Amino acid sequence: MLRVTKLTDYATVVLTALASDPEAVLSASELAERAGLEPPTVAKVLKPLAQAGLVEGFRGANGGYRLARPADEIGLLDIVTAMEGPLGMTECSVHAGQCGIEASCGVRANWRRINDVVVDALREVTLAQMLAPPPPAPRSRRIALRLAPT
Repeated sequence: MLRVTKLTDYATVVLTALASDPEAVLSASELAERAGLEPPTVAKVLKPLAQAGLVEGFRGANGGYRLARPADEIGLLDIVTAMEGPLGMTECSVHAGQCGIEASCGVRANWRRINDVVVDALREVTLAQMLAPPPPAPRSRRIALRLAPT
């Protein structure tokens, strides 16, 4: 099963808490309270988010964190990449030369296409959209994907 890590999920929750009040500078403890998370967990996710340029920190008595750019300019791909590194369905989706059967592999091209679809889907959903109530679920969802011939 494909899943994002708990820390990536928590990072999204923290970022939505910041996005819900974009002008405020919130301390890690205030963010923890708003997000319903433990302060050490919030502190742990803020570091990679700041390193990725998604949040900016301010020191001092009134210090804290706020979004580094508007929520509609932060895609879920930015968050996943900040927390987990480049997205790859398989190792060869990200790094060539990491597999002993790469030269003769008949499925590599298809995994890369699937990887590209997932990356595009994460890029298209913004943090601002995550604040909105979800739209009604469609009856079924189909992803247009053509696999390469083997």
